[in-house]
Amino acid sequence: MFRAYGFVVSIFATLAILLIATPSMADKHEAAMKKLAGDSKVKSWIADPAVISAIKAQNAAHAALTEPEIIKLDKQWRAETKAASKPLIDKVLSNSLSAFLKKVKKDSGGLFTEIFVMDDKGLNVGQSDVTSDYWQGDEAKWQKTYPIGPNAVDIGKVEQDESTQKFQAQISLPIVDPATGKNIGAVTIGVDLEALGI
Repeated sequence: MFRAYGFVVSIFATLAILLIATPSMADKHEAAMKKLAGDSKVKSWIADPAVISAIKAQNAAHAALTEPEIIKLDKQWRAETKAASKPLIDKVLSNSLSAFLKKVKKDSGGLFTEIFVMDDKGLNVGQSDVTSDYWQGDEAKWQKTYPIGPNAVDIGKVEQDESTQKFQAQISLPIVDPATGKNIGAVTIGVDLEALGI
């Protein structure tokens, strides 16, 4: 019995060493996502006037919003994802920024699975696809980017899409006003890890 126990412990020790010595998918995904965050094409479209002007306009429009009002809007959005009538969702999905982001997604050739831009409160400004909620301000994708600084990056965990069986992850970055150098919002990009070469 003690020999068998020792053999099992030995196997687990060997497996632990192999896992430490071999770069995991998580390590590869993190390195590739950091590289993507610094890609000049990504930096170019997130600084496009279409993105900057849309965020600035929404920041101004939402300047006086209170947290209870934000939560109310988020509840409305969540309810609309399951309803026939979707006035708030339709308003965001039909705006010019959403059209711009849909084109960026299409032009990525399958690399980007979704893109959504947030304002200075974490509310969606534009998006390529419907998100499950409207307010991202209570999540890491906004909390670890917008308030941190221009060079912040948040890399989400690897997840497998149930419908496509593909592995994907999200990367989030602050969006900086080129005129002031200050963060005005944030963007989250869903990335197909296979298309990224992982």
